[in-house]
Amino acid sequence: MISRRSLLKIGMAAPVMGLAQVGRLAAAPEIFSTNGVAISGYDPVAYFKRGEPVDGSDTHALRWMGSTWRFSSAENMADFEANPHAFEPQYGGYCAFAMSKGAIANTVPEAWTIFEDKLYLNFSTGVRTIWRGDMPGNIELANGFWPDILNA
Repeated sequence: MISRRSLLKIGMAAPVMGLAQVGRLAAAPEIFSTNGVAISGYDPVAYFKRGEPVDGSDTHALRWMGSTWRFSSAENMADFEANPHAFEPQYGGYCAFAMSKGAIANTVPEAWTIFEDKLYLNFSTGVRTIWRGDMPGNIELANGFWPDILNA
């Protein structure tokens, strides 16, 4: 018998899994971007410094890993440029929960978590709630798929 909680989890994850199948028809780029811009133009450093998503600016932008990264200040851009791996979202900015299931899905900047000094993004805030239910376990699963999943 399926519990109400299990049914809710399946229902919330279903949109992620549907998108993931579409994304796996061809090799995926290493960094999830929209029109060539990572994290929909949000500042990756601001998640760590301000604890919230902050719009980046065309004034403070740089190319890294084939995508444009935007920042809210010259200081944040310099911090990223000095050590991008400290601020980049895990799994190339793809949904951490979908990755834990062996799938690829888009993300939104509002569905974020910093855990053990790493930035994780999710498909939606609802999916993020599920993912947060077992972050260590989900991270272990996702690490098993990343980055090989890009060529699946």
